[in-house]
Amino acid sequence: MHLGELADIQMGYPFRSRLEHDPEGDVAVIQMKDIDDANLLQAEDAIRVSLPTGKTRHLLREGDLLFRSRGRSNNAAQVLKGIGPAVLAAPMLLIRPHKVLPAYLCWYINAPATQAQLGALAEGTSVRMISAEAVKALDVPLPSLAVQQHIAQTAALVDREQSLLARIATLRQRATQHLLMKSAHETTP
Repeated sequence: MHLGELADIQMGYPFRSRLEHDPEGDVAVIQMKDIDDANLLQAEDAIRVSLPTGKTRHLLREGDLLFRSRGRSNNAAQVLKGIGPAVLAAPMLLIRPHKVLPAYLCWYINAPATQAQLGALAEGTSVRMISAEAVKALDVPLPSLAVQQHIAQTAALVDREQSLLARIATLRQRATQHLLMKSAHETTP
């Protein structure tokens, strides 16, 4: 199925002027810088603004996907529970799944094979961009709900394993450096 049949896809909120941080603002504005290299949303430092009334359809919901439509990577991040009032800034795309599990769809979009497909759809030479129409036309396999859950859970476990292995490597390197430094000081005449 095409992604456009599985989810609503819309451009992020089009702010007409430069964003000015308002600590008293009622909504957080999610920008590309608020998504880390592991495709996790880090909204704690997002700037805040006051949104005009009547714009509630732009508010993010749990399960929404935030898609980087510009730049060197075109990955997606999933909005998790407890984000609070927030909107997505253009040119990012908001993907609101309705016939597919958000975690499965996020995994599928970020999979290397899908990233290669998306790379082929990118336009522009200096700044790569993927249009909303191209994203809507992306073919997405739709296995049963049970298989989607299995894939999403397995992918989350693999991500967790990679994170833990990286943490172990860092700690091992620090411990080794500490022991070598201690040995150097103890053996100095």
